[in-house]
Amino acid sequence: MIVEIVSVGTEILLGNIVNTNAAYLSEKCAELGLSCYYQTVVGDNEDRMSEVMENALSRSDVVICSGGLGPTEDDKTKEVACKAMGEQLVEDGITRGRIEEYMENYVKSNPGYIVTDNNWKQAMVPEHGLVLNNDNGTAPGLIIDKDQKIMILLPGPPIEMKPMFENQVFPYLHSKQPEIIYSTTLKICGSGESYVESAIRDLIDSQTNPTIATYAKTGEVHLRLTAKAETEEEAKELIKPMRQELEKRFGTYIYTEDEDETLEMAVVKLLKEKSMTLTTVESCTGGAISARIVNVSGASDVLMQGFVTYSNEAKHKLVGVSNETLMEFGAVSEETAREMAEGAVRTTGSDVALSVTGIAGPGGGTKEKPVGLVYIGCSCKGETKVKELHLTGNRTKIREQSVAQALTLLRECVMKI
Repeated sequence: MIVEIVSVGTEILLGNIVNTNAAYLSEKCAELGLSCYYQTVVGDNEDRMSEVMENALSRSDVVICSGGLGPTEDDKTKEVACKAMGEQLVEDGITRGRIEEYMENYVKSNPGYIVTDNNWKQAMVPEHGLVLNNDNGTAPGLIIDKDQKIMILLPGPPIEMKPMFENQVFPYLHSKQPEIIYSTTLKICGSGESYVESAIRDLIDSQTNPTIATYAKTGEVHLRLTAKAETEEEAKELIKPMRQELEKRFGTYIYTEDEDETLEMAVVKLLKEKSMTLTTVESCTGGAISARIVNVSGASDVLMQGFVTYSNEAKHKLVGVSNETLMEFGAVSEETAREMAEGAVRTTGSDVALSVTGIAGPGGGTKEKPVGLVYIGCSCKGETKVKELHLTGNRTKIREQSVAQALTLLRECVMKI
């Protein structure tokens, strides 16, 4: 089936908000095996919305609209969609009851709030439509399935739209598909996109079913394997040989096959498995490494301490980098990164320490030490490894790359224990 995504909202056109809904819906539709050829953003104008929806229905089997289901006058998505699909709006008692309950609870938490009559507009639904309950707001989602066309209306706020799609729309569309689409993702760290793509060029050139696609992330490359079959078990069997071949080629560079697992989650899990504690010592990243680590539930089991040693004085006072090293080699040097990591182990008694020092820019660079020069060090069980990086991009990108590379180095060193 062909799907089309329509995002409604003048605020999107003006750039006031980023259209994350379209990216999310595109990814989910791809998982379902739906072909998406068009995406459209349209403002809160009834005539233009009508034109967009009619065009979408003329060339696509499924049209998914997000936004414009609220109680205000400019929320016209439902009315325009019903007109395009030849449906009348009627009040749904169950939806009105849910809205009443939601408003009662809201007033309890916000004394003095007055419930206006326009809220009941959201209880109006297509006469022959399917109502999707909204557990995170007042506007229900709607599905109109008529004359071999499907129109799906979803609320705009992602906190409402995403769970509604995953719990109600995804299963609905899945039931309409004659084939099962199954995907799995291998996440690789420590190898650049160009290297990964060249290493699997033969697989890409010969692919049919399953298929393989590469996605570049900061400091990582993700490989998505997708297969079509009559059952999920058959699709998994189709993917199995390709996954095994990729495991042969990339080995321990693959840190997970779990779509939801991040690099920091994999690192924390590895440290737990080996009963090891960690200390971080950061200069140009300013605590970003430890922030990534503490994003993980259970990080307190492994993270002993985090130092931000931005100045030379802090490097000397907190982790014992010698003044001689700082004077002779400078704060941004292999020698300083090494002493930062080793000093952190010595100071805290942790099993492993991770250090980073560099020039994130845009100023501060020289011919000898340009912007983007970064040293990361890892001291683990008496052995210290330091890597020299030459990164490009703005200050934010250089710092983000430094964090990703540091976590990768940490994982490499711990895996050897």
